[in-house]
Amino acid sequence: MSETDLQDEEAGIINDPGDLVDDEEPVEEPIKDPPAQEKETRYLAGEIPQGELDATRLYLSEIGFSPLLTAEEEVRFARAAQKGDEKARARMIESNLRLVVKIARRYMNRGLPLLDLIEEGNLGLIRAVEKFDPEKGFRFSTYATWWIRQTIERGLMNQTRTIRLPIHVVKEINIYQRAARKLAQQLDREPTPEDVARELDRPIEDVKRMLGLTERVTSCDAPAERDSDRSLIDTIPDQQNPDPALLLQDSDMRRHIEAWLDELNDKQCAVVERRFGLRGHDVATLEEVGNAIGVTRERVRQIQIEALRRLRKILEREGFSVDNLFSEH
Repeated sequence: MSETDLQDEEAGIINDPGDLVDDEEPVEEPIKDPPAQEKETRYLAGEIPQGELDATRLYLSEIGFSPLLTAEEEVRFARAAQKGDEKARARMIESNLRLVVKIARRYMNRGLPLLDLIEEGNLGLIRAVEKFDPEKGFRFSTYATWWIRQTIERGLMNQTRTIRLPIHVVKEINIYQRAARKLAQQLDREPTPEDVARELDRPIEDVKRMLGLTERVTSCDAPAERDSDRSLIDTIPDQQNPDPALLLQDSDMRRHIEAWLDELNDKQCAVVERRFGLRGHDVATLEEVGNAIGVTRERVRQIQIEALRRLRKILEREGFSVDNLFSEH
């Protein structure tokens, strides 16, 4: 959690569970102390990149030695921490580090490594210890879950987006994304924006705009593929410079166009020459061509269609692309 976030909280901007990025209510979940040989396996199950695995194992082995607190111990240590006892405060934090790991794993594959998620969650745990009031009668894990989730989600917002979105916008996006995940399970396919709009009874324009904000920004210098030396920009065509292969084909077509025109009849050749500005003629309209060769405007159009059809067959015979033979005028 950044200093700005903490200032927001003190100012009352973030002062109740309704300000959570995810609107789900925290649920108290009893945490059992697993056997030492099972701890590592349980926490490491999942998609953790190999590069992070050793550091994660080391961290989990270190926090595994901190015993959990009973309800009575929580009250005793929390009261002592409120009075400024640093040892009691440290004991509250250390005994709940595994809770942070458990919550952090729910946010894997969202843009931050597991250890970074744990680090963000630990900041929330520290804040929870500072704010916890044992006299209100509920367990610390229930209270701390809210703070841990909030700091992890804020970390994801701040560190995985090139452009930071306001908290209320992110909350709105999460509503749409939860609806989309629910529909995906019901429909057995990826839901369309129209499906989400019907589910939430929201305008389709709002749904499209919000879901569009979820697209990630990718650096053009990033690798195009894993273990590849080519960057993404190497795969993007340059729109300002034409494809060299097309330039070469155009050059070949210009060299052969004279011979191809000679394969047309006289009227077809006259129309194509004047309509497309070939053999010294200026580009002319259908009506101008009609006046020049003594036929109607409609007849010029028909002759042009016949001539272009004939030229396309010639190009196909010679092995050229016919997509950009002539533009329509």
